[in-house]
Amino acid sequence: MKLSPKDQELLDKKGITVKKLKQQLETFKTGLPYINLKRAATVGDGILNLNDTEKEQLISLYDASKDNIDVIKFVPASGAATRMFKFLFQFLQSYQSNDESINAYINRKKALDISLFFIGIEKLPFYNDVIQYLKNTKPHYSKLTLEEQRIEFVKALLEENQLNYSFYPKGLLHLTISDKHLELFEAEFEKIKDKVEQNTETKFDISFSFQKQSTDTIAVNSKDEIVRTKSKELYFRPSGHGALINNLNDLNADVIFIKNIDNVVVPKSKEQVWKHKKVLAGLLLDVKSKAFDYAKALDEKDLTEEELIEIATFLQNKLNVVISQEFEKYAKKYQVEYLQKKLNRPIRVCGMVKNEGEPGGGPFWVKDEAANISLQIVETAQIDTKAKSQKKILKKATHFNPVDIVCSIKNYKGEVYDLQKFLDPKAAFITEKTINSKSIKALELPGLWNGSMSNWNTIFVEVPLATFNPVKTVNDLLKSSHQVD
Repeated sequence: MKLSPKDQELLDKKGITVKKLKQQLETFKTGLPYINLKRAATVGDGILNLNDTEKEQLISLYDASKDNIDVIKFVPASGAATRMFKFLFQFLQSYQSNDESINAYINRKKALDISLFFIGIEKLPFYNDVIQYLKNTKPHYSKLTLEEQRIEFVKALLEENQLNYSFYPKGLLHLTISDKHLELFEAEFEKIKDKVEQNTETKFDISFSFQKQSTDTIAVNSKDEIVRTKSKELYFRPSGHGALINNLNDLNADVIFIKNIDNVVVPKSKEQVWKHKKVLAGLLLDVKSKAFDYAKALDEKDLTEEELIEIATFLQNKLNVVISQEFEKYAKKYQVEYLQKKLNRPIRVCGMVKNEGEPGGGPFWVKDEAANISLQIVETAQIDTKAKSQKKILKKATHFNPVDIVCSIKNYKGEVYDLQKFLDPKAAFITEKTINSKSIKALELPGLWNGSMSNWNTIFVEVPLATFNPVKTVNDLLKSSHQVD
């Protein structure tokens, strides 16, 4: 690997060492191991199904506690909306209006997504804004044929010299963000601040956290050779949401709610959503209180054998920690050390919805290289789907990860954990992307709720499907769950 002075300058600017760059290149060459699924987590086996009484108790616990604790909502929102409009970009590139009608194109290409887009176009939340823009900039717009109007609509929506919606982060179309979007977010918040604070009787303290350039990863070609841009610079890419473990580590709060920016809720679903967020938070506070009491006791007291077994039972029954079969054979000193290691970890309580065929990760029991078994959120890309045993387990999955997480990142002394110590670096991803129509390989860090939280204590709770309303493509905005009555 030969680096020019210009290359070194770029590395220094990003805060990436040559050693780190070499490690990334080596990872491409050696590959990454697949995760080893033990079985799917299901209700009664890794996923809690709380009854109404239990939910009300947990809601009451959170409500009684919330004014005396620091609470933060952490919203990953750095992704641009490019993928939302991917099929529309393809349409603009391949459709020739002189050769055929749009309907003929749809039939020939079996482009059902284009058909759905135009059928529901007036229901899109930005429809009126685009139409107003077209009327202001194209005086003859109203005299165009319907097909011509549709083409102009898509062009106005996407073209860089027009509205350029694909440039915007998802959060502004339907809160780690790219720094180039900061002013847009601040302006949007100022527009809605008074109304939201009045409706919720709450004052909001909003800050913006940027994905660090030092977490970018190099891209390589099929021969694992460094890819460069047209200007001959090293081509680095953002390394996925796993990079945000650094941003999460910068926070200092008692309870942190995490949700994706593209899980968009309309008013009719809000009550379901806030109730179940309080359920998750109440459960976190309940188990955290007991875990802290036990951790303090282990540090300060000479506990009896019965008390140590009580702590081990708590870890197993409440925090899903699989206790070693050899535990009771350990000398007392090593039992204490073992329990301290298992207790002194960040805690996450994760909502899980029934799997309705959405793409993405799910809850599984996983066995690591040391034969330790733990609860994990696993992406399909981490699984060797060619292995029959693993594919069979994957098919038995009953639930899906909507990214509805409440977590604690402090120990009982109030000290924030170094979250880098609780991730699994081997749970990274190698994915295929394109640049200038050429295929490349990209490295993504262990996902924020996947490998980056691999060694956290984990609780999964079933939550209603109504709390999960993702927007992965622009057509998702046409679903009934995203339409205001």
